[in-house]
Amino acid sequence: LYTVSLLPRYGQENPQTTEVVRRYVEDGVEETGAINIVAGMILDYRAFDTLGESHVLFTALVCVMALLGLDKKNTRTDMEDYYRIRRKNRFRDLTRESILRESASLLIPCIGIYALYILLNGQNGPGGGFSGGAIAGAGLIIASAAFGFETMDRFLTAKVCGRTALAALGFYSFAKGFVFFVGANGLENPIPKGTPGAILSGGLILPLDIAVGIVVALTMYGFYSLFRRGSIGGAWEK
Repeated sequence: LYTVSLLPRYGQENPQTTEVVRRYVEDGVEETGAINIVAGMILDYRAFDTLGESHVLFTALVCVMALLGLDKKNTRTDMEDYYRIRRKNRFRDLTRESILRESASLLIPCIGIYALYILLNGQNGPGGGFSGGAIAGAGLIIASAAFGFETMDRFLTAKVCGRTALAALGFYSFAKGFVFFVGANGLENPIPKGTPGAILSGGLILPLDIAVGIVVALTMYGFYSLFRRGSIGGAWEK
């Protein structure tokens, strides 16, 4: 309440707010190299906020995997096996639907191309890691629903999913930590910003978008796979 009492009254202009907005709009392209001001804000000026959001997604995925994990230490009782059989029989096997399989065969390549476009275009226009990753995650979910988990488990197991997301977060943390360390010590940033408007522009914004997109896509697919299976079982735990 004390902090609220210090805020400007309703209708009164806040000079600090206008100063920050003016800095983003007028100097954003020069300082970040990104035409998309929003991308420059969330992946340059406020990159630590986006890093925290990505860690929230990764932590949620790890927690769900831990709660639903079944291994040699977790012995199942007969009652658990009974409910497991009932749960499996309750869901309809969509992989036998020819319409779904044929439609997915046509849609998945288009979804993948569109996800790449949104992911790689974040520094120049609407898009970026969160939206591109959500589209890619939807494509993975459609693929698993149409072709089954046995097909997806050939290349995307639980360990691959977790380790890839961890590697993406590790790259994000190291890259932005290095940039903030350099800036805090008054050193010149060795990473070129590129030509605004080009694909390879915005400095670290493009690789950071890719890292965020990987985390978002794998988290979406991981949630769907875990809750749809009911546990980490079969090839997905290898």
